[in-house]
Amino acid sequence: MTILEFQNVNYFSDDKTIINGISLKINKGDYIYIVGPSGGGKSTFLKLCCHLISPTKGNIFYKGKNLLDYNPMELRKEISYTFQTPYLFGDRIVENIEFPFKIRNSQVDYEKVYSLMELFKINKDFLQNEVTNLSGGEKQRIALIRNLLFKPEILLLDEVTSALDKENTEIVEDAINMLNKEGVTIVWVTHNLEQSRRNGNRIITIENGEIKSEEVLV
Repeated sequence: MTILEFQNVNYFSDDKTIINGISLKINKGDYIYIVGPSGGGKSTFLKLCCHLISPTKGNIFYKGKNLLDYNPMELRKEISYTFQTPYLFGDRIVENIEFPFKIRNSQVDYEKVYSLMELFKINKDFLQNEVTNLSGGEKQRIALIRNLLFKPEILLLDEVTSALDKENTEIVEDAINMLNKEGVTIVWVTHNLEQSRRNGNRIITIENGEIKSEEVLV
């Protein structure tokens, strides 16, 4: 079943074409890697997926409804974007963990919190740690946990392991693989071609704002 569809989508910025005529269907449960050269439009494609930016031409449909017809804040609860450089606010980790519950006027479900912390190999005692004392790998994992406390339909990942060592990369990959098996659709931008062949079911190459190739993996 198609969950997200691009129909001849273009995006222009400062008279420059960033995305040029992309048409693509993403199916529920897909695990897609987006590869291609820097500046080719990969991150812009992800931002279009969750309406962080709007297409200049063409249409994007989520569950059969035009993306522009959704409330952007509500949409991003279902299509979650994790940036390459994680941003954690406040002084302590717990403030970041409580935030998704607060914006939904919900009680903090610590059972869910601890389950995700275990999945990402973070001790629950870390909750009281100061954000400034975290390593890059810890910040990235906390940012992912924050995004996953309410499981999205689609998880967009933008180079989330590019600055991580092998151990932290494996932790993140294992966690994302498990989420995909639970039904979360994954769209992951990466420069790591080896990584793109380890887990996904499709590899899409975006270059000069266009889809240059698509490979289905067995």
